[in-house]
Amino acid sequence: MSDQTTLDFSHVQAILTSENVKVHAAEVHGVLTGLISAGYLFEDADYLVVLNDMLNNGEGFPVTVKLTLKAMFADIWNNILDDSYSFQLMLPDDDDSIMERANALGHWVQGFNLGFGLQQKNTAKLSEDVQEVINDFADIANLSDEMDEDEDTEQAYYEIAEYVRISALLCFTELGVPPQSESKNETLH
Repeated sequence: MSDQTTLDFSHVQAILTSENVKVHAAEVHGVLTGLISAGYLFEDADYLVVLNDMLNNGEGFPVTVKLTLKAMFADIWNNILDDSYSFQLMLPDDDDSIMERANALGHWVQGFNLGFGLQQKNTAKLSEDVQEVINDFADIANLSDEMDEDEDTEQAYYEIAEYVRISALLCFTELGVPPQSESKNETLH
């Protein structure tokens, strides 16, 4: 599952749907990224319990979904720690309609804010930049569903998605806790 192509949006969404887990792949990716960006420790394996409680009514995930979530967690860590900024949001590709992509982006930022909020309880301690990101993400999550399929909308979508991606990295830079180097080399690679 470490192959990047198996962790694209459509593949993960297909796994969730086939296992009757009623959650959006972008939202799950956002929750995990929010947890990690807010200081969740790589060594802490409780994220599956958190996801079970939040996204699956406390019921255990099927094995295929657990494996996918574990791979997603490791993939986010690998990419968020990558010096070349390879971290990407898990969103539908350009072949999908702008409505589907914008909807997924809304799910992603909602998930991020949820995961971030679970990990960072005291927002008063956050820097102004991080507080602004959280507020902006709340606004992005509430973007209108009415969109035109035109070049201006496409451009706006890409700019917002890039802002979200860079903002998640900013949050990690300020609050994230990189794994211990020996466990990173063993587990992430």
